[in-house]
Parts: sequence; C-alpha cells; structure tokens
Amino acid sequence: MKKILSALLSVAMLGTAVTCFAGCGSDNKTIDGGEAQKPGSKGEVNVYNWGEYLAAGEDGLMDVVDEFEKSTGIKVNYTTYDTNEELYSKLTQSNDSYDVIFPSEYMISKLVKEKLLKEINYDNIPNYQYIDEKFKNLPCDPEGKYTVCYSWGVTALVYDKTKVKEAPTDWNALWNKDLKGEILMFNNSRDAMAIAMQECGINPSNCTKADIDKAVVKLKEQKPLLKKYVMDQVFNEMEGSQAAIAPYYAGDIAAMMDENEDLDYCLPASGSNLFYDAMCIPTCSKNTENAEKFINFMHEPKIAAENCKYLRYGTPNTKAPEYLDDDIKESELTFPPKEYLDKCYIFQNVDDEVYAYMQEQFLKVQAD
Repeated sequence: MKKILSALLSVAMLGTAVTCFAGCGSDNKTIDGGEAQKPGSKGEVNVYNWGEYLAAGEDGLMDVVDEFEKSTGIKVNYTTYDTNEELYSKLTQSNDSYDVIFPSEYMISKLVKEKLLKEINYDNIPNYQYIDEKFKNLPCDPEGKYTVCYSWGVTALVYDKTKVKEAPTDWNALWNKDLKGEILMFNNSRDAMAIAMQECGINPSNCTKADIDKAVVKLKEQKPLLKKYVMDQVFNEMEGSQAAIAPYYAGDIAAMMDENEDLDYCLPASGSNLFYDAMCIPTCSKNTENAEKFINFMHEPKIAAENCKYLRYGTPNTKAPEYLDDDIKESELTFPPKEYLDKCYIFQNVDDEVYAYMQEQFLKVQAD
C-alpha cells in the first residue's frame, strides 16, 4: 500500500538481519546499553510486513530488526508482501505461520470479522501507554482487542513547480487539460476510485456499486490526459522531473521532495484518505509471546522515532517526537494538522462482491 516496494530489500532481510548501523552494535551493546544477546537463544518470531516498512540500517538510521534480535535474543524471520490482498491470501490459502502482521484499516475489519486475529495481551505491551488515544480503539477494532497502531498518513498531491504554472489546491488538478500527457494516477482501484468519487461529491469511505459507476465515468474522462498509472514508479517519475503531477502517500512525497528541489506538495482542500496500519497477531501464530515482545519493541520511543524518520509517515507514539528533528515534527506531510485530518475519510471494509466489482471496473478503465 503506502511504501516503496523493493525485491532486493525483501531478499536481504529474509531471515535474520545482520547489517550493523552507526551508533548501534559496534560495541556489542543494545540500544538501552545492555549486552547483546545471541539471536535465536530465546526462540523466534515470524514477521510479515510491507516492503520497506521499517528502518533497516540505511541512511545512518538504525537497523531495528537487528537491534531487536540483539536486545531480546529472539530470531526474526522477516518476509514482505505488496498488498493487503496478498496478506489475506497468505493467511487463508497457505499453511505458512506468521506471528506479527501489519494490515491496513479496512483489512483489519475483514480479519476481525472472519476471526483471523488473536486478542492481544496488552499487559505484555507496556509501551502501549505511549500510543495516542486517537489511535486506540480504532473503527476497525472498536473494543481495542486486536491492534497496536504502527503508522498513519494521508494521500496528497506532489507536483513539479517547473511544469505546473499554477499551484494546485485540490484533486481537480489531476483533470487539468493543460497538463495532458504529464499526469500520473494511482495504479490501484481503491485509491484511484476514491479520488474520482471525491470529484463526484461522494464520500469514498464505504462505497456502493452505484458510487463506483460514477467514479468510472470520471476516470474515463481523465484517461486521455494521463501519462501512466503508477505505484512505486512514481518515485522515478517525479524525482527525475519526468512528470508534472501525481497523487501519492504524503510521507513518500516528503521523501521525493528530499531528492528534487523542484517538487512541492498540496494537501487537497476537499480532504483525502486518512490511512493507518496496525500490528496484529494472526490466529496462525505459534510464537505469540515473542510476537507481543516484537510489537512492544516497535513502540520503544527511540525505535518508533527511527521508523518515522525512515518512513516519513506519522507515528502514533507520543514519546517518539522527542527524538525527531524539527523538520519532521513540523512537516504537514508527516503530521498533517488536526483541522485537515477532520476533513479526511477512512476506508471501511466493503463486501467482497463490491470490492470485486471495483477491481473489475478499474481494469476496464485502464484497458479502454
């Protein structure tokens, strides 16, 4: 969903993470000053996560998996997925066992409904005290039994100031005929349809087939103006000034802007999608105690801060900002203001029939 996908990273992190990082591990000490432990001496934990979704020792940041192994003696078997649907398929159609997963809000609702998540023992997660109250008892988990929020963010617009004459203010910029051939669009049905629905005056939170039909008309109007549909290709396109404007996830836009000084951003005036991913324990878990230790470790304030620095998505950890530079703490892309979040919507799980219809119609738009 909201990450740069990298097959190389997936391979490199499979099994134990062994890369050292500046300030951690060079003296065989853990982050809290304790002696490093041998990975595997206290068992293992199977973590299934999005690609490139935690700090892994790049850019002078901590390798958090390596640090967890040294701090706890628990070996991490780390694998990645590209979509919520791929995660769901693994949980329901394979014999693989996972202990910690990172689904998004609508997928959490589906997993809870189908009884595919274990209840978390929050007594084993003392760092839960640092989670902002607005990220507890989430709509997908109203009783607060199955989730510990990991990160959150919004969708936004990134544009090249050398190509866009007038700074955009809302999603209608993606239908600007003056930018024909230089507009990029999400290559996933959920986000693309949501933007089109907003342009039709529809709240995309829990859509119907009729809503999808209206969005299809709007996407067909846009199709002749597009350069291409993209996901992680957006980084090369925008960082290389090969396109004029694109919708994407705000934290990733911040990363793009670091690479190209000609880029700027817009938080669309009509609001956007507020998304979050949470750490959960699936019912197939065989190492539940270690899973809870991993979840707790991810919310050690310094660890949460390292992941926020890497992702540039918001962290729900209220203590983590103490370890963030001002440019991140004050960034609207990482921490959009409350008045903007009040205009945003959260995706809910839709019936399988409606979701399949959305997928089918989006593919038809692309093919026409």
